[in-house]
Amino acid sequence: MGSRILVSKRIYPEAVEYLCERADVEYHDSDKSYPAEELLRHLSDKEGVISQLTDRFSEEVVAALPSLKVIANVAVGFDNIDVEAATRHGIAVTNTPDVLTQTTADLAFALLFAAARRVSESERFLRAGHWQGWGIDQFCGSDIHHSTLGILGMGRIGQALARRANGFDMRVVYHDAVRAPEDIEQELRLTFVPFETLLSEADFVSLHVPLVPTTRHLMSTPQFALMKKTAVLVNTSRGPVIDEVALAEALACEEIAAAGLDVFENEPDIQPKLLELENVVLTPHIASASHTTRSKMCMMAAENALSALAGNRPPNLINQDLFPDLG
Repeated sequence: MGSRILVSKRIYPEAVEYLCERADVEYHDSDKSYPAEELLRHLSDKEGVISQLTDRFSEEVVAALPSLKVIANVAVGFDNIDVEAATRHGIAVTNTPDVLTQTTADLAFALLFAAARRVSESERFLRAGHWQGWGIDQFCGSDIHHSTLGILGMGRIGQALARRANGFDMRVVYHDAVRAPEDIEQELRLTFVPFETLLSEADFVSLHVPLVPTTRHLMSTPQFALMKKTAVLVNTSRGPVIDEVALAEALACEEIAAAGLDVFENEPDIQPKLLELENVVLTPHIASASHTTRSKMCMMAAENALSALAGNRPPNLINQDLFPDLG
């Protein structure tokens, strides 16, 4: 018998097949997450879990799972896991970076376009039968080309977005806790600026930061006040990076022009005021949702889990200091 693994929610079938050929797998073939107590019950005898963002691994959860050796998250983010607690209990935590970079950048740019050019708003208008013909100022929005894009977080996805912006002759300014290497700045024609400067100069602000205590509500009332009234805010990172109540107020009062959001503060619940506004484009956390990318993410998580359970350092280990002697 191989290692005992729980797949906590539905994943792509090729990854399930790959796991079943190499381990003893319990597969929860559902898009609904187990409630906390039920998840604990299913994990009580498991050595590994293929998890998703809706599975919460707090200190209490990991402490109650003495057999667990690896949590393989099907996501690049891992804010659903208390990594420090997992490390204390000897549990490897892995994610699925790189593979979703380009796909997520594609959607960030799509949201930027849709919000700037009022695509969703005008489509709703047309589908409702209101369109009576061409008008000189009908649904006029903002140009993307030759505008200024501000990127908060110049990691893999931020860099991929900057490459797309270069194709539209955009000026790209960015801010990050760690400045990008000089060669990356030159290649992507980036200008590093203070946070407040980025907010005041950018026509478009796109968020690409992890959810950590210092980034929770990174964007709230004081930050919206610094932005241009014509500015567009895009978020494909994590919902709680934005104070949704403050954003709804800023959009309703036209303190900023528009927003494009793929992630939300209390998913799947959406701030009701946002749903009422025309100047916000909303998508249901689909930034990485291409068949190719999601399949690769599932396979990567499976490979991460099996590698850890074989006693090797998994290729996408988050808590790097957990097994310093493993190669």
